[in-house]
Formats: sequence, C-alpha cells, structure tokens
Amino acid sequence: MEIIRFAELKPRPWRNGGGVTRELARFPEAAGDESWDWRVSIADVARAGAFSGFAGMERVLTVIDGELLLLTVDGAEHPLEKYRPFRFSGGADSAGALPTGDIRDLNVMTRTGAFKGYTSIIELSKKRAHPVFAGQFGILLQGQAAVSTVAGQTADADSVQAADAGEPLGRYDAVVGSDTGTPEILGRGFLAVVSIDPVPEHPAN
Repeated sequence: MEIIRFAELKPRPWRNGGGVTRELARFPEAAGDESWDWRVSIADVARAGAFSGFAGMERVLTVIDGELLLLTVDGAEHPLEKYRPFRFSGGADSAGALPTGDIRDLNVMTRTGAFKGYTSIIELSKKRAHPVFAGQFGILLQGQAAVSTVAGQTADADSVQAADAGEPLGRYDAVVGSDTGTPEILGRGFLAVVSIDPVPEHPAN
C-alpha cells in the first residue's frame, strides 16, 4: 500500500509568482517538465493572473480550499465553487481571479488522445469503506480517515477496527490505488477520487 504524504511534497513556486504547486504524481515519473503524459498536483493560488499554457493537454481543476475561483477560459467566465470539478483545454487562454481570497486547487492534467482524467468528490463513511483501484488516487480533502487493505467494501465491526488500526491519513495525503490488496478508506469527511484512464487506440478504417 502506497501513501503520498502531502507534508513531504516540495512546493515549487510559479514563474509569475502567483502561487506554488506540489506535485503528487506524474507519468512517466522520469519525464521532464511538460513532457509527461499525465500529472496530478495541488496548487496554492495567492494572486490573480494568467495560467500557464499546456498545449495538447486537458485539465480538470477543482477548488479544494477557499470559496471561489473565477476562471476565464478563452474569454468566457466560469465561477468555480469548492468541490466542483471543471474540465477545460490546457492550451486555452486562461486566467484566474480571486474575488473571495486565496484558494487551493487540485489539478489533473492528461495528454489529449492518450489518457483521460476524472475527478469525483465523495463523502466518506465510517460504515462503508471506499476502495481505491489501480489507476486511481484517493486524496483526503477534509476530515479524519484511515486506510487499510480490508477485504470487501462493506465494513463490519471487525473491519472498522482493523481500519482504525491501519494507516491514518493527514489532510491532502493521497492513497495510490491497486487491484492487488486494494486499499480501502474509512472515516468522516470528503475524499477526492482521481481516475486516469488510458484512451484505447482506434483501429484504422
């Protein structure tokens, strides 16, 4: 079972000085900046301004702390409220404004035609474990939770005790999914489930 601890991630300042990004994962891992096929990161946005362009990429952006990001994409304004994922082209002319103050957002970027990224926000339960499968990341956004490899999705008293004795998660810690010994998360709060699916190749006509 692999857990990416948010507190151990190195913040990387933006070139325009408007915020910092902490990268959770990328593929391939050894790829240089902007040569990866997908990336999952968390950014702190402290100042309004233009977003960096990522031509050939698709982005799913979700505000995970703070109230509102006013995102402008190719001249159209989109008010992004907390926990509402928004998909747009990485190559679009985009900028963000902060009418209610600083925000933190979750970014999922995938190379168009190779991968497709999805973000879902779910409410955790202490009675029903949430599994995290291969190709997924479970990121604790709020609350208290623990992760274990308890078999089955419906937790009984014994499995709840096992999960409580498992690995506790801090805020923004990410659980890497697996189909072997699938990690399962129990607790109270909100979880972001990021799924990255390969795009099947289409046979030539």
